[in-house]
Amino acid sequence: MDNKIIQHIFVVLLMMESLSLHKRVGGLSRAEIVNMTCTNVVEYNKTSLVSSFIAVMQKLSEQMRESGFGIAVSGSGFDTTHGLAQCYGDLSLVDCTLCYAAGRSILPQCFPFNGARVFLDGCFMRSGNYSYYDEYLGPNDMVVCGNASRKGLSFQTSVKEAVSHAVATALKNKGYGKAQVPVSGTNETVNVLVDCWRTLNRSSCKACFENASAEMLRCLPWSEGRALYTGCFMRYSNIDFLNKELADGISEGTVITIVISTVSSLVVLAVGVGIGVYIRKRRYIQKKRGSNDAEKWVKVLRDSNLNFKYSPLEKATGSFDEANKLGQGGFGTVYKGALSDGREIAVKRLFINNRHRAADFYNEVNIISSVEHKNLVRLLGCSCCGPESLLVYEFLPNKSLDHFIFDHCRGKELNWEKRFKIIMGTVEGLVHLHGNPTNKIIHRDIKASNILLDLKFRAKIADFGLARTFEEDQSHISTAIAGTLGYMAPEYLANGRLTEKADIYSFGVLLLEIVTGTQNNKGQYTDYSYSVVAIAWKHFQLGTMEEIYDPNLMLSDDNRSNKSVKNEVSRVVHIGLLCTQESRSLRPSMWKVLEMLKRKDEDLPAPTPPPFMDENTMEFNDRSENEWHPINAAGTDSIATITHSSFYPR
Repeated sequence: MDNKIIQHIFVVLLMMESLSLHKRVGGLSRAEIVNMTCTNVVEYNKTSLVSSFIAVMQKLSEQMRESGFGIAVSGSGFDTTHGLAQCYGDLSLVDCTLCYAAGRSILPQCFPFNGARVFLDGCFMRSGNYSYYDEYLGPNDMVVCGNASRKGLSFQTSVKEAVSHAVATALKNKGYGKAQVPVSGTNETVNVLVDCWRTLNRSSCKACFENASAEMLRCLPWSEGRALYTGCFMRYSNIDFLNKELADGISEGTVITIVISTVSSLVVLAVGVGIGVYIRKRRYIQKKRGSNDAEKWVKVLRDSNLNFKYSPLEKATGSFDEANKLGQGGFGTVYKGALSDGREIAVKRLFINNRHRAADFYNEVNIISSVEHKNLVRLLGCSCCGPESLLVYEFLPNKSLDHFIFDHCRGKELNWEKRFKIIMGTVEGLVHLHGNPTNKIIHRDIKASNILLDLKFRAKIADFGLARTFEEDQSHISTAIAGTLGYMAPEYLANGRLTEKADIYSFGVLLLEIVTGTQNNKGQYTDYSYSVVAIAWKHFQLGTMEEIYDPNLMLSDDNRSNKSVKNEVSRVVHIGLLCTQESRSLRPSMWKVLEMLKRKDEDLPAPTPPPFMDENTMEFNDRSENEWHPINAAGTDSIATITHSSFYPR
C-alpha cells in the first residue's frame, strides 16, 4: 500500500458517505449542495494534506455540535490546513450537525488541490493552506439565480424590502437575519435569509452584505436567488425554505437520519483510524531514513566550501534587519549582507525548514552550486546547522530587469545596445541550463524579475534553483504547476506537461517585453487578445511593428546605423513570436535561438499564431498609441502570479 492508494481510499470513503448522506438528509436538514469551488494549486505533500485535513475536520466536528460554528488549524508551515464551518442561523444543532457531516464528506472531492469551499442549503465550509478568516470578498464570489418562474413588480418590491429588513436585523444579531414579506395582491410570501461568518467584524459583514445583495437582486424578476460570497450567504425565494422553530425537539425522520449517519460515520472513522496508524508508522520509517540521509549531506556540506556558519550570516544581515531586506519570493525573504572580509552577499532566509525534507534540500544545493556560468547567479553556499535554513548568493547591485524596462524613467538607462546584450546573456545562460551534461535544468519561471543585472548591466538568471532536474531519457516531466501567469506555455498551464519548450515560450514573452517596455500580464486590458504577445502578433501581420517599440529605445531614421538597429529589433520580435507559437514542436531550441540572434543575415521561418488567439475579434484601428503603454510606471507588482519572485531566487 503506497501514498496514492491511501489517498484514493480516503477520498472514496468520504465520497461514499457523502452520497449516502445526500439520500438520507436531503430535504430534512438542508444538506443539498449549492456550489463547490476548488483552488487550482496542487498540494506537494499529499500525505500531510490528508493528515492535517482529517485533524481539522475532527476539531470542527466538536465545535459544530456545540455551537453550529467552528474554526480549526492543523499542521505547520506550508503543510498547515485552516478550516471554517458555519450553519445558517435558522438551523437547529441537530440539523446543523447533519449539514456539516455532508459538507465534510464533500470537501475531499477537491483533493489533491490545497483549498476548497462548499455552500450547502444550510451551511458553509472552507479549507485552505492560509488564514483567510478576515476575508469577506474574493474572486470566486458569485450569485446563483433560480429560473423556475418570473415574477411581477409587486414580488420584486417585496424581495427588496425583505432583503433590506433581513440585513438590518443581521447587523444587530451577530450576522444572522431573516425576513418574510407578503407580496401585495397575491397569497405569496417572499422568504429571505442572510448570514455572515462569525470571524468577521460588523463593518466587514456590512460590506459583504452590500456587495452580495446588489448582485443577488440582479436575479430579479426570477423567483429565487442566492449570493455565495467569501464572507456571507444570502438567499431569497417564493418558497418557504426557512426552518421552523420546534417546541418538542426533532422529528422521527431526523432521528432515523441521525442513527444511520452515525453508524456510517463510525465505519468511516474506523477505517480512517486504521489508515492513520499506517501513515504514522510509514512516516516514522521515512523520517528515520530521511534523518540518516540528512546527516550524510550535512557532513558532506560541512566538509566542503559550501558550508556557512549561521551566526556570521545573521551578523552580516544585521540579524535580518528589515532595512537590509531586498525582497521576498515564494520560498523565502532575501536580505543584503556584508561579511567580515568585506564581501557583499544576498542571504535567503527560507520559509521551509522541515527536517524530513533536509536531504532533498542539501542534495539540491549540491547540484545547483555545481552549475556555474557567467550568466547564472552564483549560489555561494548555505547554512544547514542553525535554527533555520539559509542560502547564500552573490550580490547584484542593479537588482532585476523589470525595475528598468517597466519604468518609464529608469528605462532610459537601457538603450537598445544594452538590452540586446541582456538578451544574449539570458540566452547563453538558458543554453547552459538546458544543455548541462550532468543535470539538464528547466527553469519554469523565466521573466524580467528573474533576470538580475550586475554593475555593467550584464544579465544573470536567478531562480533556477527551484527548477527540477530531468534525465536524458525523459521526454517530459509532469509536475505541480509553478510559474507566473502570462509567461507559462499553454501545454504546461493546461496539463503540467513540462519540457524545455516551456522555458522557450517564457523567453519569447520576455523578448517582446524588452522590445515594447510593457509587461505581458499587466496591461490595461485583461483579455488575452490584448496581451503583449497578441498585440505583437497582430502588428507583425500588418507590418507595423515599429508602433509598439518602447520609446526609450530612442530609435530614429537619422542614419543608416539606426536602420540597421531597427532591423535587429524587428528580428528580435520575429524570434519572440517563433518562441511563443502555440505548438511546442514548432518552437526553436535555445541553441537555435542563439544561432538566430548571432546570424543576422539568416532567413527566419514564418511564425504560426500564439495560443488563445481569436483572429476575428482582434481590431486595433481604434486604439491609440498612448493606450498601448498603460503600465510604464515605477513600483508595480505582479497581479497575476502563481508564484511571485523578487530580486533573488525564491
